[in-house]
Amino acid sequence: MANEIADLPERPDTPCVAVCSTTFDEICRGCGRSVVEVAHWVSMTPEQKEAVWVRILAQGYPRRNS
Repeated sequence: MANEIADLPERPDTPCVAVCSTTFDEICRGCGRSVVEVAHWVSMTPEQKEAVWVRILAQGYPRRNS
């Protein structure tokens, strides 16, 4: 497992960009994470976080000017 973690890309601690808004749906307009992902971020494994990073980056997040 330690090897798998070492193989993950280096990322910031969180995708949060302090543009928090879930006004229209369950997805934050700033970082692209779901409300559940935001709430559970601190307890997610590095692999789970990486899966979220891959998805949100592919979708064009994080966005500072939403």
